[in-house]
Amino acid sequence: MNTFVIVGLGNPGPKYQWTRHNAGFLFLDRLAHLENISINRKNFSGLAGEWNHNGIRTILLKPQTFMNLSGQAVMQALQFYKLPMSQLIVAHDELDLPFGTVRLKQGGGHGGHNGLRSIMEQLGKGDFIRLRVGIGRPPHGDTVNYVLGNIPPDHMEVLPRVLDGGLEMLEMLLDEGLPKAMSLYNNRNFLEG
Repeated sequence: MNTFVIVGLGNPGPKYQWTRHNAGFLFLDRLAHLENISINRKNFSGLAGEWNHNGIRTILLKPQTFMNLSGQAVMQALQFYKLPMSQLIVAHDELDLPFGTVRLKQGGGHGGHNGLRSIMEQLGKGDFIRLRVGIGRPPHGDTVNYVLGNIPPDHMEVLPRVLDGGLEMLEMLLDEGLPKAMSLYNNRNFLEG
């Protein structure tokens, strides 16, 4: 059976729960809610769960190491399941995309994202698949306070729709492969319905 590790990036604890930087956690939480599964098994320096999608086994992982050490959890999971980097999907917040968009991408740099940087340091390169949840950029200046700031109420209202769009993309990726999922979804804005 084909196995994927799907990692959502975020910071543990209630203080960070609804911050923009936790878009990866929120994505996995939404998946777990809709599929009626739990991600609460302590494993791989994180919380893990399992989701079977059309005969594809996916290990869902929320690292609990804080963002800048996320790579440790990812490395442990890949080594345990003996999986190549091509079967790793990382869901994370993306400053370079406007809120309402979710994009798939294979490989690339870390763009200053500490979670991606940590994963790339552990794995030696960045050839894994990214599911990038757009959070937009702050109008001026300080991105640290922006990403660690809470998602504003008007965004929270529509966030489920955005995350559901990301979930559709993920299912298409697992069923039909990355190129098809990218061509069908990468230009959509999920706020426009």
